[in-house]
Amino acid sequence: MASKPPAGDPVQDAPRVGPAQHSAAGLPAVAQSLRVAQQQMGLRRTAQTLLKVNQKDGFDCPGCAWPEGDKRHTAEFCENGVKAVAEEATLRRVTPDFFAEHPVSDLAGRSGYWLGQQGRITQPVYLPEGADRYEAVTWERAFDIMAEELGALASPDEAVFYTSGRTSNEAAFLLQLFAREFGTNNLPDCSNMCHESSGSALTETIGVGKGSVSLEDLHHADLIIIAGQNPGTNHPRMLSALEQAKAAGAKIISVNPLPEAGLERFKNPQTPQGMLKGTPLNDLFLQIRIGGDQALFRLLNKLILETEGAVDRTFVAEHTHGYEEFAAAAAEADWDATLTATGLDRAAVEQALAMVLESERTVVCWAMGLTQHKHSVPTIREVVNFLLLRGNIGRPGAGVCPVRGHSNVQGDRTMGIFERPAPAFLDALDKEFGITSPRHHGYDVVRAIRALRDGEAKVFFAMGGNFVAATPDTDVTEAAMRNARLTVHVSTKLNRSHAVTGARALILPTLGRTDKDVQAGGKQFVTVEDSMSKVHASRGNLTPASPHLLSEPAIVARLARAVLGPESTTPWDEFEKDYATIRDRISRVVPGFENFNARIAHPGGFTLPHGPRDSRRFPTATGKANFTAAPVEFPELPEGRLLLQTLRSHDQYNTTIYGLDDRYRGIKGGRRVVLVHPKDAEALGLADGSYTDLVSEWKDGVERRAPGFRVVHYPTARGCAAAYYPETNVLVPLDSTADTSNTPASKSVVVRFEPAHNDTP
Repeated sequence: MASKPPAGDPVQDAPRVGPAQHSAAGLPAVAQSLRVAQQQMGLRRTAQTLLKVNQKDGFDCPGCAWPEGDKRHTAEFCENGVKAVAEEATLRRVTPDFFAEHPVSDLAGRSGYWLGQQGRITQPVYLPEGADRYEAVTWERAFDIMAEELGALASPDEAVFYTSGRTSNEAAFLLQLFAREFGTNNLPDCSNMCHESSGSALTETIGVGKGSVSLEDLHHADLIIIAGQNPGTNHPRMLSALEQAKAAGAKIISVNPLPEAGLERFKNPQTPQGMLKGTPLNDLFLQIRIGGDQALFRLLNKLILETEGAVDRTFVAEHTHGYEEFAAAAAEADWDATLTATGLDRAAVEQALAMVLESERTVVCWAMGLTQHKHSVPTIREVVNFLLLRGNIGRPGAGVCPVRGHSNVQGDRTMGIFERPAPAFLDALDKEFGITSPRHHGYDVVRAIRALRDGEAKVFFAMGGNFVAATPDTDVTEAAMRNARLTVHVSTKLNRSHAVTGARALILPTLGRTDKDVQAGGKQFVTVEDSMSKVHASRGNLTPASPHLLSEPAIVARLARAVLGPESTTPWDEFEKDYATIRDRISRVVPGFENFNARIAHPGGFTLPHGPRDSRRFPTATGKANFTAAPVEFPELPEGRLLLQTLRSHDQYNTTIYGLDDRYRGIKGGRRVVLVHPKDAEALGLADGSYTDLVSEWKDGVERRAPGFRVVHYPTARGCAAAYYPETNVLVPLDSTADTSNTPASKSVVVRFEPAHNDTP
């Protein structure tokens, strides 16, 4: 039997701290997976659901974008995948009676954990202007309300249409089509907050803003560098690929401010040997200072250039541009400045260099630890320089590997969810549908918040996600959302964003990945694109949580009909009835999707073309891969301050909080903890177990405070600290963003520590 949701919020002000672990997965992961699944789904539903996760005839796990190989395990999921599936396939329900019992002020005072634990939303609900709680509403009335507010706007650009990476290709294509037919490119998405820096850097340097490797490339690499990423928590199935690479002889270097259990040792629960002993993954751990990655790769590049025979001269001559300028800049790299920027010692860098020079096939993987700094784009460009020097793009077993989080965030961008679309995409869209798309750029996430704050945007529509909790500068963001005329969230479960509303608000419950989707044209499936450009089908197998749910494509199609009216010649009815008709249109608009319906029928799907990977063809402005020569940057740290990175716990997926523990780091029963190196803590007078307020410092002089954090002495890099988001998003200034990409700089926040008002829980 599944258990009931918690009636009250658990007390989180006295987290317990024990030793950090030095291995990931294994029997504890299996036990925790079964416990969570049983609590949410019960035994029978657990078996019915988990046996379909990531199978060719099943559904894509909403927990991450890591790809599956052609041969699948019976249990093709990880612990955090089970948590994600269990929360969606839960037997718990949020009915209109729940909203009658809980005014919005009550919901606003609850934790994200409590909200998420209540279960699936069963009916659309509406918060009228001036009301204190949501009430049940019909779908027809809900669409009328949206049409009324959108129709009253002075300009289509006063509307914002946000997309979460969980959204399917079909729904994303329809949403961007509707927005552009309505008249706006205001299509921010969660990529603006994570891998926008990757896309910006890769598009400029290799011509494609996606990774260039496959699973097979990882399996056959000689060297894998994992920078600013914690796969043990954020992409646990990646550990299996790393284990296979190690078995084939690969070496692994991890570059991170924190030691992570998953990269120390992986206990593969699929094998007896893995469960008992496990596989050590790291060959070298470079415990880098936050934000020092560009300096590290610049120095490595200088040393490669100085090593006889190390540069692939043929590749550089035939396939690259800008080498001389880059080489001159790299020659200026200085050992002392680099060691200051990175916090590393010379011997560690020299050991890394030796491993690089021994490798003929190198892959560099990265995630938010590289993408959320002011200088993230030049950092990733420097990674590309590093790979280009030795011809490690377009070679089997080598390439760039930005590891995405959301399960279809890459697919949503491919489908046109982008505030700065390419003219060629808009030309194809207009030709196919007979519309005239706007050509001026729209709002990304940060600009959308500013527009809402300043009254320049009045309607906010979110296809999934938890916008308020995911974004920076929490107080500013929440005030901006409350400034809207109407906020709309297409959701499966409750989250913080439902409690921070405009004058009017709607919650529209939708089908999840696990749910059967039956429309007038029969049973439907959707498609997704993983982190390595593989497109495949996803078919839910569970009876939906309520007969009142609509699918995401149906919601967009009905919204479009209500707003655009009979003047629109787009066949929205047809799209709702049969998603194959959407895929037919995608095949004529989006390059690489030709014969979409025929190709997606193949079990396992198909891989999109990628010029640099497939044929060393680089569709850049120069027609070649571009070396770059940006000045080296790293965060400056004032006296008596630390550099804070925000991160996830192991009981967390983005802003979804599954529980209050972080097993691998030894944290139990609470999330308001800050990890500080013992020597830094001693210098700052921060006793282990004491309580402190975190106060960020930025050039605008505004005090941003996160109160009541328990100090945990932890082996972070010196001068650095770490704490969980979304609790620490309040510390990240809205205008503190990466150059070029405008991604919030959530991984390098200067903080001071002040005594908490109450030093004891």
